Amino acid sequence: MKRIAVLTSGGDAPGMNAAVRAVVRTAIYNNIDVYGVRRGFKGLIEGDLKKMNLSSVGDIIHKGGTILRSARCPEFKENPSCRELAIQLLNVFKIEGLVVIGGDGSFMGMKSLSDFGFPGIGIPGTIDNDLAYTDFTIGFDTAVNTALEAITNLRDTTSSHERVTIVEVMGRNCGDIALDAGLAGGAEAILVPEIGYNLKEISQKLINSNKRGKKQSIIVVAEGVGNLNEIANQIKELTDMDVRTTILGHVQRGGNPSAKDRILASEMGYHAVELLMEGKISRVVGVRENKIIDMNINEALAMQNKFNERRFEISKVLSI
Repeated sequence: MKRIAVLTSGGDAPGMNAAVRAVVRTAIYNNIDVYGVRRGFKGLIEGDLKKMNLSSVGDIIHKGGTILRSARCPEFKENPSCRELAIQLLNVFKIEGLVVIGGDGSFMGMKSLSDFGFPGIGIPGTIDNDLAYTDFTIGFDTAVNTALEAITNLRDTTSSHERVTIVEVMGRNCGDIALDAGLAGGAEAILVPEIGYNLKEISQKLINSNKRGKKQSIIVVAEGVGNLNEIANQIKELTDMDVRTTILGHVQRGGNPSAKDRILASEMGYHAVELLMEGKISRVVGVRENKIIDMNINEALAMQNKFNERRFEISKVLSI
């Protein structure tokens, strides 16, 4: 293999730049030309490719976001002619393999090219941690720490005003960010899509805490649970307490990636290039039990997420 390309797609995640850097430098080390595709699959069908060198990825390992930019491209998914055009353009640039960094939607885009016979390798870059085949996705650890910092800061003002603060974190339909940030932040309750909740029980818990002198509480809610204001209003009615809400939003996608995300991205980017050099296609890179692994994309996407119910039970016990 003499020439490959790399793109970032979907929602940006801290550590994507570290992954791009690893792909570029590993390729160049092995005498492989590498091109960066700007703005994901949208840039791919527009032929927005640029040859990269060592300087192209200098001083980016610590930066959030993605230097290649990202964009949504629904037409790539919906229109087969777009995928055919993408392969034609890749052939024009004499690209022999593609590394895609993103979430499940990005992987489906890569899979559609692999179905046409074009070699592709996927690297999981999403803060949601919602890809079942891998223990962690790039960006998740940083997003948890960003949410944790916000929760810690909110606890100060929550305590000062003796109120209940409900914090909504991202994650789509996956509660991993809420669980880890809530556990680390000492939340009095954590609401996730994977496990049902009873607001009457939570409210009674808040009332009991208030009676024993604890005048402030933090509740962490994953965005896939439901309407935040409705939850807040019900708790207010049930407890007669001062209840406020905070939606952290896209702040969780930004910021310098943690050491864990930088290392994970570096190892995954390196392994992705190795796979292309070995002639393997339609595979995705992941991590299990602290070891970098890869598997067929169809098998990976067919796996069902397993929520860490033991960690959730621990959070409930420690929040009494």
